[in-house]
Amino acid sequence: MMRFGPPDEASEARWERLAEWPLTILAVLFLVAYAWPILVPDLSPGLVALCQTVTWVAWSLFAFDYIARLLLSASRLRFVATNLVDLAVIALPVLRPLRLLRLLTLLNVMNRYAGSSLRGRVAVYVAGSSVLLVFIAALAVLDAERGRDGATIQNFGDALWWALTTVTTVGYGDRYPVTAAGRVIAAGLMLAGIALLGVVTASLASWLVQRVAEVEEEGHAITRADLAALSAEVASLRAELIAARQAQSAAQSAERPEDVERG
Repeated sequence: MMRFGPPDEASEARWERLAEWPLTILAVLFLVAYAWPILVPDLSPGLVALCQTVTWVAWSLFAFDYIARLLLSASRLRFVATNLVDLAVIALPVLRPLRLLRLLTLLNVMNRYAGSSLRGRVAVYVAGSSVLLVFIAALAVLDAERGRDGATIQNFGDALWWALTTVTTVGYGDRYPVTAAGRVIAAGLMLAGIALLGVVTASLASWLVQRVAEVEEEGHAITRADLAALSAEVASLRAELIAARQAQSAAQSAERPEDVERG
């Protein structure tokens, strides 16, 4: 059982490890409870109430986790400064779609199985973040836009198409938000899309540099192997030449006494 003693980094890290999976499962439950009424508009009032209860329970537990981490943090001011999104999600109920960002903790778990390669870890984060962002943004904008006057996003297909074109910074303009909440979601998704594009570009550049370095290393390895083979051949020829000279000298030495006797 976790006890809130004097704050230190070890206690904070231990709490985060213990809470990682429960919070991930809670975020998945929140996703289901948040998405169900949006995807099924004619859901029965009882199920709608159940979904709302789940979302509020999830919000309460997220708030408890934030407070626990704050109390266990060695530097509470630094903790608040580095967790502004968590604070905003807890303090502003209007930002309830952002609670789905808790699903990003699942990426930390997946990251453990991505291997030690930095490029593999980046690929996991980029792929996971892209899928989550598109799905969350589609749900959020549909929740904000459906039924509004002049809205062009009226079903999940429209919302998903809009989210895909927005996160990829294409923006065809056939679907667009008309409400203030929808435009805020669009702005956040566009910024996220630019950031993801930068990460993908950097990852591709890193991969290309690594491939070029590997090709150069292979070429250098071949050159070194050729030099080693030539050195071995030269050494062998030198040894043969020395042996031949020694044999010739020995033969000449053997002939000289015979010449003296004849003389």
